[in-house]
Amino acid sequence: MPELPEVELVRRGLQEHVVGKCVTAVRVDHPRAVRRHELGAADLTARLLGARVSGSGRRGKYLWLNLGDDETALVVHLGMSGQMLLGPVPNTDHLRIAVTLDDGTALSFVDQRTFGGWQLADLVTVDGSRVPEPVAHIARDPLDPLFDRDAVVAVLRRKHSEIKRQLLDQTVVSGIGNIYADEALWRAKINGARLAEKLTSAQLGALLDAAAEVMREALGQGGTSFDSLYVNVNGQSGYFDRSLNVYGREDRNCKRCGSVIRREKFMNRSSFYCPRCQPRPRIPRD
Repeated sequence: MPELPEVELVRRGLQEHVVGKCVTAVRVDHPRAVRRHELGAADLTARLLGARVSGSGRRGKYLWLNLGDDETALVVHLGMSGQMLLGPVPNTDHLRIAVTLDDGTALSFVDQRTFGGWQLADLVTVDGSRVPEPVAHIARDPLDPLFDRDAVVAVLRRKHSEIKRQLLDQTVVSGIGNIYADEALWRAKINGARLAEKLTSAQLGALLDAAAEVMREALGQGGTSFDSLYVNVNGQSGYFDRSLNVYGREDRNCKRCGSVIRREKFMNRSSFYCPRCQPRPRIPRD
């Protein structure tokens, strides 16, 4: 699934090119693309027709477009391979939803693996912010202006769980996925297998700062693209993968100390770390 920087770049593209325009045509080509909208394709199509896009929003890795009077939102789940594209779609094999706006702009939802989709939802107020109801349980992310770093540190200090697992828990802190978790842990010199409760407040604060730093840098480089599945609204890939320090660098030398980067299995994924900069926690002897 795209992480915060990639989703934010898509949101910015939609904010620039879609907000203020009205929907004049909608076509749903695959039922899985609207499976989260309980009333089905016909209801989603009818409610989108004539609607004006009044704004855009994001919380963590979740993206939406506000409609009309800002009481309803179109929630976009990008899944593993979802793309929001403007203009002609070069390959329509994976086109799932096609929309036309009142200035003739084509907005397409393309999703090769069909894990993503659209749904309409009411906006609700959470912590002083208006978010779609399906997103209400998601915590603020480190780039949110209202992100409370100290409050998140306090939560983490009570967690008897691996710190990487907590970084990926979107109800604790949102927007951080596998790639940026590994990068932040490397920058903070913390092994992801360490228990959150065993880390000091200073270490946890530094880790959250590292996550914010790496994601800001990724934003500046168009996000991270390992294949053609992540692109922005203009179909362009990011190039932050060239700046990664640890993720995907198994058997290569650590850029900081020269040790060989290791990879371990983690929650059906992989974790990458430097054994010297990020030593694994010691297992207590009986």
